Amino acid sequence: MMADLMVLSMQEAVQVDARRLAEIVDELGETAAHNVICVALEQLAQGLSDTRHAALSGDMAGLAERSGMLARLAWQVGLTSLAGVAADVAACAERRDGIGLSATLARLMRIGNRSLTEIWDEGRDLN
Repeated sequence: MMADLMVLSMQEAVQVDARRLAEIVDELGETAAHNVICVALEQLAQGLSDTRHAALSGDMAGLAERSGMLARLAWQVGLTSLAGVAADVAACAERRDGIGLSATLARLMRIGNRSLTEIWDEGRDLN
């Protein structure tokens, strides 16, 4: 008898602090806020890439530093779930927790990609 296999997809809600985005717009105006968010998106995308590269090369100190910077940037633009997961990656890298790092890094990539899409949509709505 053959067993049926089920593929489970990993779907998590991405948390965006809409109040933080509104604060950015209030402080800077719509045009400048849009520009700041676009620059932040580029930096976040590069940060995700740098974090992944540090992990693949086994650079735990670099991984902790890059994911910590990613967490701070994500927090500044209201990507709370991304900020939290990036901080978890940094903590695992600092502790040299290989199993935890593997799980949190995979989650960071999932949340990171979805967060970038989410904030890009929010940024487009500013115009």
